[in-house]
Amino acid sequence: MVGPVSGHRVVVTGMGVVTPLGSEVKAFLDGLVAGRSGVRKISIFDTASLPTKIAGQSELPPDAPLGDRKIAFALEAARQAMADAGFAAAAPQSDAVVSMGVGLELFHMENLVARRAPGFEPPSDLRGRLGFLQTPSDVCVHLLAKRYGFAAPPLVHVSACAAGTDAIGAAYRLIATGRRRVALAGGTDSMINPLGVAGFCALTATTLRNDEPEKASRPFDRTRDGFVMGEGAGALVLERYEDAIARGATLYAEIAGYGTSFDAYKIADPHPEGRGAFLAMSRALADARITPADVDAVNAHGTGTPKNDPAETCALKTLLGERAHKVPISATKSMIGHLISAAGAVETVASIGCMLRGVVHPTINLHEPDPACDLDYVPLVARDHRQRHVVSSSYGFGGHNASIVIRHPELLAP
Repeated sequence: MVGPVSGHRVVVTGMGVVTPLGSEVKAFLDGLVAGRSGVRKISIFDTASLPTKIAGQSELPPDAPLGDRKIAFALEAARQAMADAGFAAAAPQSDAVVSMGVGLELFHMENLVARRAPGFEPPSDLRGRLGFLQTPSDVCVHLLAKRYGFAAPPLVHVSACAAGTDAIGAAYRLIATGRRRVALAGGTDSMINPLGVAGFCALTATTLRNDEPEKASRPFDRTRDGFVMGEGAGALVLERYEDAIARGATLYAEIAGYGTSFDAYKIADPHPEGRGAFLAMSRALADARITPADVDAVNAHGTGTPKNDPAETCALKTLLGERAHKVPISATKSMIGHLISAAGAVETVASIGCMLRGVVHPTINLHEPDPACDLDYVPLVARDHRQRHVVSSSYGFGGHNASIVIRHPELLAP
């Protein structure tokens, strides 16, 4: 839907990431621009019984709590973003909100065993009632809100692969309409465990290119055979433009528009014409009050599955019209895999970082373009390219679609 007329411009003043290419923003962006792959053989559990044995595996922070990897990733990405924005570790904010896309719940038997082990002492954040609940999704936002003193009711988004983008979009709307002043928004996920990998294998959604991990994620390539799973987190601090200016904050970008749609077509397949993707993107542009002529680059969903990539290409052609072949389109997942609920947030950081550097990062492993995917997907090598408006989109299983418009901070000048 198109958002309401905004009374406040919403800016990004802090960013943080945990990704297979690095656990801080600069390392992540350097890896993207260099075209490096973070995909490797899975090492955190035995994959012998599974068809897929590779993933974009991220490193846990040194002081990560035992239990759920996605919570550890979220805490670290948020720590980076809050520090980057110049906020104290605990600064109570009655009108500040946490808005996070969080992965699916999985009951880990290894966690239960560990909790029963002699001498086991759970980390302080997960003791008592929280430990009993294992690690439900709302524990993640609970810990973040408690750590930073955010008193507004938090938002948890579970819209599959669109969750991270939805979390940023929802936070943007709360601030734009005056209901909140500050938001910690993003996404976190880790499905790299026996049940998570087995589930996606059962859907025949993942690649079987196990012998060439770094070459396995191949969005828009004719030889693609499925996506590579990834894990990690991305976090952004959003606030009112006038507040950021008043406190002298760094302005990385403006979140200028947000659009959503719902296909309800098939659980694992997008509509073949990309109707839902087109609606989400067109609504984001309308919300930002720009036209397709203003779009300078696109961060694609770009999963590398046989059905997603042609559908997304159709949606982009419908959106951009005669300019479709002139707008560079990058697939971050070619280098880090699909971070599921964290994907949209991490790709927003990628979009902002590349926009500020004046470069579009490559889609690696794109050696044989699919004739059905005939747009400019920036194959193999990064390219210098000035960007004032970037569209970043995420399309989830079940038909969840979300898109945001990111505006260069130079356009914020009075």
